[in-house]
Amino acid sequence: MLEIQLLDHDTIDKIAAGEVVERPSSVVKELVENAMDAGADAVTVEIKEGGISMIRVTDNGCGIDQTQVEHAFIRHATSKIRKLSDLETVSSLGFRGEALSSIAAVAKVEMITKTKEALMGTRCLLEGAVKKECEEIGAPDGTTVIVRNLFFNTPVRRKFLKQPATEGGYVSDLMEHMALSKPTVSFKYIVNGQIKFHTTGSGDLKEIIYRIYGRDIAGELIEISHEEEGMEIRGFLGKPAINRANRNYENYFVNDRFIKSGLIAKAIEEGYKGYLMQHKYPFTVLHFKVDTRMVDVNVHPTKMDIRFTNGAVFFDFTAGAIATALAKREMIPEVVLEERTQDIVPVKTEVPEPFEVKRRKEAKAAESMEYHVKEQKMQDFMQNPVWSRVVEEKKSEIFDENENLPANLSLEETENSMQKPVQLELFEGKILSEEARGSYHILGQIFDTYWLISFKDKLLFMDQHAAHEKVKYEHMMTALQKKEVTSQLLNPPVIVTMSGKQESLYREYEEIFSRLGFEIEHFGGNEYALRAVPTDLYGCNEKQLFEEVMDELMLGPVRATPGAVEEKIASMSCKAAVKGNSSMSFQEAEALIDQLLLLENPYHCPHGRPTMFSMSKYEIEKKFKRIV
Repeated sequence: MLEIQLLDHDTIDKIAAGEVVERPSSVVKELVENAMDAGADAVTVEIKEGGISMIRVTDNGCGIDQTQVEHAFIRHATSKIRKLSDLETVSSLGFRGEALSSIAAVAKVEMITKTKEALMGTRCLLEGAVKKECEEIGAPDGTTVIVRNLFFNTPVRRKFLKQPATEGGYVSDLMEHMALSKPTVSFKYIVNGQIKFHTTGSGDLKEIIYRIYGRDIAGELIEISHEEEGMEIRGFLGKPAINRANRNYENYFVNDRFIKSGLIAKAIEEGYKGYLMQHKYPFTVLHFKVDTRMVDVNVHPTKMDIRFTNGAVFFDFTAGAIATALAKREMIPEVVLEERTQDIVPVKTEVPEPFEVKRRKEAKAAESMEYHVKEQKMQDFMQNPVWSRVVEEKKSEIFDENENLPANLSLEETENSMQKPVQLELFEGKILSEEARGSYHILGQIFDTYWLISFKDKLLFMDQHAAHEKVKYEHMMTALQKKEVTSQLLNPPVIVTMSGKQESLYREYEEIFSRLGFEIEHFGGNEYALRAVPTDLYGCNEKQLFEEVMDELMLGPVRATPGAVEEKIASMSCKAAVKGNSSMSFQEAEALIDQLLLLENPYHCPHGRPTMFSMSKYEIEKKFKRIV
């Protein structure tokens, strides 16, 4: 029979550390929150190797008194609360007294701190929660905490850390949210000796949004400010035009605390209802101020979850405020044309050089070859030389004048031929095959999306978007397998602003992006220049397409194989396919069918939707009651 025993303090500390310290970003979060609770208005965070080898957090806060330094590393020792009832009105970001103890239990920690009143500072060094040194030292006001060799004494947990670039991405994402949570604090963030961003601490939230998300997003913001019954919401809403494919751009803070809340996310999306398409999510940076008695932050050790005492009221307040702010603004995108520098353009009288004459002739010829959509008449289509094929009339349609029956069939055979047809066996290749190509006759397009095609005794309906999507997907995957991907240069290059998490994700899959035909280089700060894209994607809003590929990758972890990532990116690249509600010419539809027939599996798009379905002559005649 097993005996129940008390665990030793070392084991207890390491178990507790697992709840608070999950990865380097957890360490940074706890230390930065301590710095802000100490009243700092300038915080510098530096990491190396994703924070695994070194994290340094320096602040200019109140510091820790020399007599209190060792107490700071004792579990559940805190200056934030004194008794249980204080949890009902807690306003500080930290309050449990677990952070420093948990960090020291799994790392080598050095703290240097000094109060404004003290002449000397204090340096304390711990390894695995064991004090090694504690001495006086000259130091500036404030506190510096250096964390080295994270999880050095817990190799199993260290083994589950991701690559340094990925862990660094989590820290970068956290620091961006920290900067947004407290605009009055100047944050400097350094990665491997390079400054990633530095905010001024001026209190201008829009300036921080500009630094993190770039000019395009900062220029499409709607300010929101609303108060009601002890609740306040302030910040910025992104116009519907800058929607994204996931919720990563929904930023919100409650009493300056960065959190994730399903209630707030749903309230935001309810406020945007009617402005965004399904499965599209807005950009927001919202600060909520609520009575501390209305929320419970003591839900999880990471303090990322909170509960509301009256969630329904808070939901209605948030959704209503957002809907009101959006309704007050004009949402029609404004197109600004380039201003003409002169009202009258002078006519050049000089004679162009010979090469210029040739260039102009070539340009004029190319211009005349540009495609213009026009409605085609049926007789024009039938005269198309590509489609003018000699089709021999069926003998079964030649009726004997006296018998009213096919000349070569008996009555019994004719009745047998009118039995109900079986389900179409698409995968046998009976219809979508090169051999059957000569029997296709395009009849026309309906609803600017679907093409009607006659084939023997069947009427085919082709979805132009699904068909084109399948063709582009197969072309790209084939090119990847054969290593024959070609790129198209962009001139000028397209500038893309990446968040810290996006940047780390791109670095992780950089080689695969290169194999796909993307040419991307760092352009300074958090901006990257998109200099080339796969040829198939040229002219398809390359910036939006690239952002959607990144959003798709951010939705969740993919299988750890290069092929799986390639397939996911290639699948997203199918967004370049011609959309529904777009007119196509007969020639374009013809070319699309020809390409579709060359595929091994032309029946479904990469997402599983059918490219085509058929209706038999028998079913049509049943609808018209010609067959009962």
